[in-house]
Amino acid sequence: MNNPALHPTYQIEEVIYGDCRDPFSFLGMHTASDGSVVIRAFLPGASRVDVLDGHSGQVLGPMELIHDWGFYAVHFPDRRELFRYRFRVDFGSSIVDTDDPYRFWPLLGDVDAHLFAEGTHWRIYERLGAHPTVIDGVEGVMFAVWAPNARRVSVVGTFNAWDGRRHPMRLRVEFGVWELFLPKVQPGDLYKFEIKGAFGDLLPLKADPFGRACEPPPGNASIVQGKSGHRWEDGEWMGRRAKTNPMEAPMVIYEIHLGSWKRKPEEGNRYLTYRELADDLALYLKETGFTHIELLPVTEHPFDGSWGYQPTGLFAPTWRFGTPDDFRYMVDRLHQAGIGVFMDWVPGHFPTDAHGLVRFDGTAMYEHEDPRQGFHKDWNTLIYNFGRSEVANFLIANALYWIDEFHIDGLRVDAVASMLYNDYSRQPGEWIPNYYGGNENLEAIHFMRRLNEKIYESGSGAITMAEESTAWPMVSRPTSIGGLGFGFKWNMGWMHDTLKYMSKDPVHRRFHHDHLTFGMLYGYSENFILALSHDEVVHGKRSLLDRMSGDAWQKFANLRVYFTFMWGFPGKKLLFMGGEFAQGREWNHDTSLDWHLLNEVAFHRGVWRLVRELNRIYQENSCFYERDHEPGGFEWIDCHDFDQSVISMLRINRRGQIAIVVCNFTPVVREHYRLGVPKPGLYIERLNSDAVEYCGSGVGNMGAVHADDIEIHGRPFSISVNIPPLGGLILIPEQNEGW
Repeated sequence: MNNPALHPTYQIEEVIYGDCRDPFSFLGMHTASDGSVVIRAFLPGASRVDVLDGHSGQVLGPMELIHDWGFYAVHFPDRRELFRYRFRVDFGSSIVDTDDPYRFWPLLGDVDAHLFAEGTHWRIYERLGAHPTVIDGVEGVMFAVWAPNARRVSVVGTFNAWDGRRHPMRLRVEFGVWELFLPKVQPGDLYKFEIKGAFGDLLPLKADPFGRACEPPPGNASIVQGKSGHRWEDGEWMGRRAKTNPMEAPMVIYEIHLGSWKRKPEEGNRYLTYRELADDLALYLKETGFTHIELLPVTEHPFDGSWGYQPTGLFAPTWRFGTPDDFRYMVDRLHQAGIGVFMDWVPGHFPTDAHGLVRFDGTAMYEHEDPRQGFHKDWNTLIYNFGRSEVANFLIANALYWIDEFHIDGLRVDAVASMLYNDYSRQPGEWIPNYYGGNENLEAIHFMRRLNEKIYESGSGAITMAEESTAWPMVSRPTSIGGLGFGFKWNMGWMHDTLKYMSKDPVHRRFHHDHLTFGMLYGYSENFILALSHDEVVHGKRSLLDRMSGDAWQKFANLRVYFTFMWGFPGKKLLFMGGEFAQGREWNHDTSLDWHLLNEVAFHRGVWRLVRELNRIYQENSCFYERDHEPGGFEWIDCHDFDQSVISMLRINRRGQIAIVVCNFTPVVREHYRLGVPKPGLYIERLNSDAVEYCGSGVGNMGAVHADDIEIHGRPFSISVNIPPLGGLILIPEQNEGW
């Protein structure tokens, strides 16, 4: 019979009603007041429970059913020492031998507590979340989750009928983390956390913030992951990456949305898997000549239409294309093919899905309590509280996780401008000034600097890129001199100016010539990437091809000369998928690109061939990339010929070798156009965007021109060239020694 002294009724009721804040103080084995031993367990559905000796397996005795809902206990009055034990549980249809979760000591150490509390536990993802492990010879999974204000946290899943009363966790009060080791739980099991808020309200079940895999919709549970079975074979790439200075290296990035690059229409329009994508992408990118790929976010997200920019599982590669090891395979395969892998990373905000981070323990944990600081009206999302050490730790550790666990070569950080300003997209009265009364988000600035410091301190060779659309100074300058510490910044101004120019009828372009040249006034203020991204081909903006002016022929010619100008202009390059073959329609995330155009329409094939050749020339000639971010690597030959809408420039490498780029943005042939050059000799017409092979008109210079002793543009020699209509030329000296 129940002895109230050994089994107080109120504690039993706390357990069976799911309100036990400190289960380890009551469940499991304990010493009674007289020194004897008592064991308590809550096992709903059991018809009999026996206690076994943990070493021999001998039955030591049955447990008594104290409460009809499944609360069992046994008292060993003659024992005075704690001992190792197990349970044999008869559920009627099966008998199971199992270890008691409440007999294991605390799992996380003092160092874990200290580092996470101060926000410097950079490998916290190895401690929080769900980790298969062996403790005291017992196989199971260690669960740990940060929820400092919760009244009770339980692990629920397929292993306990999603019953939050069965496995309440231990609170580590020193840093607000709840932990529990569950024997017999295995990789592949689904789980969530059931949380009671500080006032006893039961919250929606929460997915694991550190979960490494997620259940496909309509479910949203986390999935226990075992240790990776992938064997990396990209050692040569990783070693080279660590030694390479990305500022001086070629970088032509192919931005891609994995779900709509290619699909299988004959199989219900399904996605390609990571493994299918790996082989197809490696072949295509090598053939087309791109050096890197940039993935739109592959972290788990519930809504396809967000393209990944509203993630709910920052540590989980999305289920849509396979498992985490499948994703590793894709990265590995691309590396072996010589292709770097960047990914878009979203630390600025998160969605309000109930199973996600929103009010995770019933309070504003990850976000701000005040919507003037914590809510994005534009996107209906929540803003991370960057000033909270644990939140900043969570995000920085996540960035390092992708670089370490998946060999990601760099992170393009999304929506940096929205993080920098407290008044971003807000009206007066809708935001809170900082400590000094300004609109700068000081906590976010500190976070970004710390993020970049940790990534670059790692020495891995991984880089960061900022999508920053304002005039914030020194985004890509070291933190030691007051910068944000990013390696590169997208040049949004160049993109807007040049696309606006290309949309003009050529007859009007002479009045907008500065749209092509203005970028050099600030061209060395940052380490720029010239980006024609996904954002420029959606939401009614039309495709790149359709944004060009003129009839069909002129649109293709305009796009070819625009690409020639872009590849010649200082800065690394980025092009969104489909742009390389001039897809005619806007991007649609629900369908494949229009690959048939490459085989069926010569104009599209011509643009693809041009991009391939631009990539080849770019990588073969260090003039185009070695000094992208130094004034000495670029000179205008003539940037003032607005009457003819012609622009010409010189690219120079460290050895003094040169390449000339000249572009004509009108449909009029510019015959015998004279350009000043720094040295004599034969200049090879290395590329002509109007060549017949690109479906141009074939106007050109018969492959080469000779320099004359005629001074022009302040240079001692000059060449006379025919510049094709809406065409661009790249000319390189046959004897390209330094000068």
